[in-house]
Amino acid sequence: MIKYEFEKKECQSAAYDQDRLIGVCEYTIESGKWYIMHTYVESQYQGQGIARKLVELVVSEAKKENIQVVPICSYAVKIIK
Repeated sequence: MIKYEFEKKECQSAAYDQDRLIGVCEYTIESGKWYIMHTYVESQYQGQGIARKLVELVVSEAKKENIQVVPICSYAVKIIK
């Protein structure tokens, strides 16, 4: 079972299969905004909606803090409209 965690100290959301890191959505903080820079999911886990959930988790956490999210990575640009 895949579990998702928001890891604020690392500026990322992460997906784990058991204890194995299988995907991340990384962001940077600049001028009070979160810039999504990179989204990655290991190839054998692709096509399962994991990357989408990782991006959505970052966006959800940002909304809780009234922070604007700016997608830079091409995948996040497609998800955040």
